[in-house]
Amino acid sequence: MRLKSVIALLLTLTLSSSLYAQTADEGAAGSPAPEKKREIVKTGYNFGPLPAVAFDADKGFQLGALLNIYDFGDGSTYPNTRQQWYFEASFFTKGSQLYVVSYDNKFLIPGVRLSATFTATNDKALDFYGFNGYMSYYDHEMVALGKDKSNMDNYIYTPKYRTDRLAILFKTDFTGNILKNKFFWEAGYHLSYFKQGAINRAKINKNKDEHKMFPDTEPTIYEQYRTWGIIPDKEADGGLNSAVRLGLLYDSRDKEGAPSRGIWAEAHVTLAPKWLGTTNPYYRYSVTFRHYVPIVKKDILTFAYRLNYEGTFGSSAPYYVLPYITTMGQTYDRDGMGGYRTIRGIMRNRVQGLDMASYNAEIRWRFVSFTLWKQNISFGLNLFSDGTMVTKNYDMSFKRTAADFSSQVEYEKAKREYDEYMAMGADSDRPHISVGAGFRFIMNQNFIVCLEYGMPVGKLRKQDGKGAFYINTGYLF
Repeated sequence: MRLKSVIALLLTLTLSSSLYAQTADEGAAGSPAPEKKREIVKTGYNFGPLPAVAFDADKGFQLGALLNIYDFGDGSTYPNTRQQWYFEASFFTKGSQLYVVSYDNKFLIPGVRLSATFTATNDKALDFYGFNGYMSYYDHEMVALGKDKSNMDNYIYTPKYRTDRLAILFKTDFTGNILKNKFFWEAGYHLSYFKQGAINRAKINKNKDEHKMFPDTEPTIYEQYRTWGIIPDKEADGGLNSAVRLGLLYDSRDKEGAPSRGIWAEAHVTLAPKWLGTTNPYYRYSVTFRHYVPIVKKDILTFAYRLNYEGTFGSSAPYYVLPYITTMGQTYDRDGMGGYRTIRGIMRNRVQGLDMASYNAEIRWRFVSFTLWKQNISFGLNLFSDGTMVTKNYDMSFKRTAADFSSQVEYEKAKREYDEYMAMGADSDRPHISVGAGFRFIMNQNFIVCLEYGMPVGKLRKQDGKGAFYINTGYLF
């Protein structure tokens, strides 16, 4: 995206908040910031209707609209809100659609925080690279050849690593105080539905030259995994998840939107038994530790890091739940590992397994802060490194017998292709590491627009892609 487009986006954010916000400030409206440069304390309702214009290397350009509604009440909770709403409808040039409705309230139920979210995503070309990280080989050379417009001998190969998925998720979480408003209990109900299948080749090949079309004779990785039995027939098309989540939370952050000090740690379990309505039962757990360390006070320079472990009780879980980093509270489950919300600079969903460990570490520098049109504005830069790896493998053994095929010849062909594929991958997964930098536009500690670029590093970096550029909202954590 060109620089003038980025500037236009930031100005749109500033103007929309200025036009729709209802505020009470501690200085005269439109006057320069006082010498102490204290922030304006926001009160009442703040409305932020914005065009959703962004870019994600995994999904393409985003076009849509969103609306933030923040209720600061009498200002006593600022920069945290009393309650807030979020609405979004977005479309991506690579075929994805996203719809989000969320609500968060700290005072509706005395002593209990209520968070509810509904999301629907429709991905016509969702990234799927297999399981267990580097054990699933990504043929980056064939992908590169397929993108060479001057070469008429190689068809596009990217669809090899794509699948079709509809995901609908709904959750209601409750958080209550245990000790000194820093130690909390968490409980929630999560309902989700997944419908997954092979790509629509007609749509994938639309408007492509004949020599570049992805052929019907070339199976995708998803189709091969089904043929080999790695993805069981009972799970292949998706299913319904009806789950209860229970957890504990410790939160000593100075503020929620853009913290500069404190700890935010949580641990929870997800219980999705058959009797609750789940199609393919599973039991998982998640542990996350986030720490914000002020290096220079007043939000100027902060070191922040996040450690996460996503685990599975037992030896199996439906393959379609593995890409998600599970969360409770205000946020909702995100695809992982790889992509803007998880491991920046690595291909979306590149790393999937029964257990996965990850880290994110970054230096955040706010190099300027000021007030403009009764808004608190800051600009920031950050340097980061992200990493992840599978620590407990998904079962990738060949599970078919000759009886599953029309002939012995077909069985032997499938077994030979499976052996060749597995021989190309690593014996086990290794750390997937990326590094990068970004820019932040911060308004009232809650409206945050980010521009970031990350790229994989290490000997196997080509297995993780060529890097990615993102324009999105918020901090990663």
